[in-house]
Amino acid sequence: MEVLYVAHTYADVWDLDVIFPGGSESSEFRNHLDELKKMNVTFSAKIKKFETPKKIEDANVVADLIEDAKNVMMNLRQAGAFVSCLEAQNMKDRKANVLRSEITTVSASFTTAFNAFQQKLAASAEDVWNALLEHNVLSELHFVLQEWRKKAKSRLSEQEEALIESLSIDGYHGWGQMYDTIVGSMNIPFELEGEKKNLSVGQANNLSSHSNPEVRKGIFKTLEGAWEEKEELFAKTLNHLGGFRLNVYEKRGWDHVLKEPLEYNRMQQETLDAMWNAITKHKQTFVKYLDRKAKLLGKEKLDWYDLDAPLTSSSTTMSFNDGAQFILKHFAKFGPKMASFSKKAFENAWIEAEDRPGKRPGGFCTTFPLSEQSRIFMTYSGSMSNVATLAHELGHAFHSYTLRPMHPLNRNYAMNVAETASTFAEMVVADAAVKEATTEQEKLSLLEEKLQRSVALFMNIHSRFLFETRFYEERKNGIVPASRLNEIMSDAQREAYAGALNEVHPRFWASKLHFYITGVPFYNFPYTFGYLFSMSIYAKALEEGTGYEEKYMALLRDTAIMPVEELAMKHLGEDITKEVFWEKGIKLSMEDVEEFLQLTN
Repeated sequence: MEVLYVAHTYADVWDLDVIFPGGSESSEFRNHLDELKKMNVTFSAKIKKFETPKKIEDANVVADLIEDAKNVMMNLRQAGAFVSCLEAQNMKDRKANVLRSEITTVSASFTTAFNAFQQKLAASAEDVWNALLEHNVLSELHFVLQEWRKKAKSRLSEQEEALIESLSIDGYHGWGQMYDTIVGSMNIPFELEGEKKNLSVGQANNLSSHSNPEVRKGIFKTLEGAWEEKEELFAKTLNHLGGFRLNVYEKRGWDHVLKEPLEYNRMQQETLDAMWNAITKHKQTFVKYLDRKAKLLGKEKLDWYDLDAPLTSSSTTMSFNDGAQFILKHFAKFGPKMASFSKKAFENAWIEAEDRPGKRPGGFCTTFPLSEQSRIFMTYSGSMSNVATLAHELGHAFHSYTLRPMHPLNRNYAMNVAETASTFAEMVVADAAVKEATTEQEKLSLLEEKLQRSVALFMNIHSRFLFETRFYEERKNGIVPASRLNEIMSDAQREAYAGALNEVHPRFWASKLHFYITGVPFYNFPYTFGYLFSMSIYAKALEEGTGYEEKYMALLRDTAIMPVEELAMKHLGEDITKEVFWEKGIKLSMEDVEEFLQLTN
């Protein structure tokens, strides 16, 4: 079924006032924050009095405390999402930074109480625990409660965990916020087409795909100089984040740095190994693509700043409005629900896409659970890559929308499956763009956009994973200086790109926000997981047409209540601990390489 949308002009600046009017000076938000603090204090007081359940009758008390925890969580997420939006839309909003500190303090306090609740609950005797799981309110939280019990047993005492959480406010999280402050203060001076400009980091990054090779090289060197100027600050920040984590792991008796990210992503080490092994086996095909691209650009080997270079002068561009219409048209071919949801997002100004200075680099989607709305942030400059990014973030928003019928504690999906929904949406649009190309040059340009994405997920993300793994190993022995971080990064990039690059990006570790996120380390491999996992889902969607949408939504609803191995077996009938599963998706990308090589022969 194809839904045709009448011409409509969509705003490219989001509406936050419908959530809390007045931005960082909002009195309504101030009231929300004050109420949140009171709720948190009440919850914390109840947890102090709460004792490990001894009998089945205690189930009602547990159910009431879970309800209280749910309410604090939802209000906390509402507040956190709002401040994330304020910080992103204007990096000079100092009041937003102050509000962030307040929320971090509340969050740490709540986490302390919540961890204590989990630990007291997990200490229940086996027979009492099993009886709790049968309670009419608690039974739907079976998976989550079992997960809590398992995690609690691998942690320290209630008092020790509370101390760690308390110290993390000005330590761990403080260093993460320091990174945002440093990047927010950076201006990138650059002369473009005879005009001297002061660019934000996000605007400067957008020039990486400029058609003029001198502009690409120039902005790369300028940015590299900016990262170098502050590399000692970034190195100190990264080292303190890594040191804090490693100290906590040691105290808990965790001997592997991947324990936390694997548990967070609800996946096994065997699954991660199978994925990277399958990718590594097939990298030479992608090296052929990179070598051909170098030849087409008149070079022997690509430099880092050539990776996003356009190969044709007929690169497709779309206004924000046209990009929106393109996305809606092709989402509708997959299923009416994703299309109508996305139309609502455009019509109600849920998207901040304006290309202006002062914005944070990158893109994200955040959810306001109390408002049952999402907000999408990006900087849209008209490329098909921007259209794909917009579709990607709408995929995240649709995932949250799909989970609305679930209990709030059954909506906490991890990053790897979050990236599955977003990448699926991105693929719908990227594939459609290639198929609708009207000339060979346009087709080549769009096919190359897809291949750039594959290379980013198979090679760039792999280099980040290798870097972070090796950084943590060296950090165990002490501070890793900036000069050594540059070496680790360069070596990781040469290995991950299988020798296909000439000049690499040694300070990439300083430029990438993902290394400084305190929520979870190794903010890298879940992207590749999501990309390849979504390919299997996409293959099924192509096979079954619009009728697959309900099955897809059923899969999304299960993403927070089972390990990914079980999710894949239930909905795809696949064993993802085996390389053969991952090779299926990789081979689809390899077909793109073959088509590219034929088109450029």
